[in-house]
Amino acid sequence: MEIWQAIVLGIVQGLTEFLPISSSAHLIIFPWLFDWETPGLSFDASLHLGTLVAVLVYFRREIGRMIAAIPLALSNPLDILLGRTISPSDRDIDARLGLLIAIATIPGLILAVAFEGAIDEFFHTDSTSGRAIGVIATMMIVVGLVMLLAERLGQRNRTASALTWKDAAIIGSAQAVALIPGTSRSGATISAGLFRGLKRADAARFSFLAGMPLVLGAGLKSLLDVVVEGMSGHEVGLFVSAGVSAAVVGFVTIWGLLRYLERRSTLVFVVYRIVFGVCLLAMLVFR
Repeated sequence: MEIWQAIVLGIVQGLTEFLPISSSAHLIIFPWLFDWETPGLSFDASLHLGTLVAVLVYFRREIGRMIAAIPLALSNPLDILLGRTISPSDRDIDARLGLLIAIATIPGLILAVAFEGAIDEFFHTDSTSGRAIGVIATMMIVVGLVMLLAERLGQRNRTASALTWKDAAIIGSAQAVALIPGTSRSGATISAGLFRGLKRADAARFSFLAGMPLVLGAGLKSLLDVVVEGMSGHEVGLFVSAGVSAAVVGFVTIWGLLRYLERRSTLVFVVYRIVFGVCLLAMLVFR
């Protein structure tokens, strides 16, 4: 793989990790369409860590407050989650958000441990590439329709501060389904948030925060594999190029999407997903 290809895929990752159009799908589809070399472990690590850096930098204040509130969260988690504190302070709110993120992480963590190996093998093996693209195309369309339904049925009258542990569990379950390429972590979680009555921007904000632990886990796992196997000088260049481009584009994408969703719906992404999915199915038939 050339450096310019790594930069392109880093840009693709930075955009699609946060836009509700599935980063894993696009990172599989781009090399498939253009017959590029399949990226290795070091490349996967750089993409995960790049987008993680984007989230950490953008939400640095919220993350800092949640870290400071960890002792409080651990000292009385049930009362904080259930809102039993008599006079909630900012520290209570930060502790509660951290606990909600932990709850939202559990379903994805369980499914990742159980099925991530099988999913990776199916979607990154040449002998199953045709069926894998078919699954991706189908999920692009199906989740697009789910997003449309969420837009139509969601009340959008709640903010992130009103989230309950049930909301976090439901959003976390949607995040777990996003292990299947074509689903989109942000698409699934934002839709779940809309079904639970959240405003669009609040659903997206919680979606990005709730995705941090799993993205961190995936990045560290890939990085550990890289350390064990080692990297050549060229692979270091690919690692840095992809990671930096994913981080910069990811930061801008988070900033832009949150502002976009304060005023507009997710309909443009619904249309994109359905059109893209149909085009993929057509290419499978005629390629």
